[in-house]
This record gives sequence, C-alpha cells and structure tokens, in this order.
Amino acid sequence: MEIATVIDLARSALWAVLLISAPLLVVALGIGLLIGVIQAATSVNEATLSFIPKLVALGLTLALFGSWQLTMMVDYTRDIYKRIPAMFS
Repeated sequence: MEIATVIDLARSALWAVLLISAPLLVVALGIGLLIGVIQAATSVNEATLSFIPKLVALGLTLALFGSWQLTMMVDYTRDIYKRIPAMFS
C-alpha cells in the first residue's frame, strides 16, 4: 500500500467525521452559548439548566439529520470496501 493511498484514506475519514458530527456539534455549541448567556444574565448557575435543553436540541437534531448521517456512514463504508482490492494489488 502506497503512502498516497494511506493519506487519501485518512483525509476521507477525517472529512467524513467532520461532516457527520458537524450538525450535532453546531447545535450543542449554539444551545450551550445561549444558555450560558441566559445564566450569566440571571446569575443562575445550575448545571442541569444547560443539560436538559442541550439534550432536547440534540435529540431533535438527530431526528432531523440522523438519516443523512447514517447514509453518509454507509456510503463511506462502501467506498472503503470498494478500495480494498486496489490497496493490496
């Protein structure tokens, strides 16, 4: 297996991870920032106040983007399996 193949596999793996995790990370960051601002404005520093809205928002995001994320993972896995014969020839 050539070094260019390994680099290409690593690049495509990192890109797939970035695309699949981005919706959940962006929503968690946005909700966390919003709740943090609200807690700072009201001086209420309760950890559970930020946990429950994040959990609900991530559940809704997963329901919205879950099928797309699963399709991306399946496509990536199929691509890796298609590359196996070329890696060892």
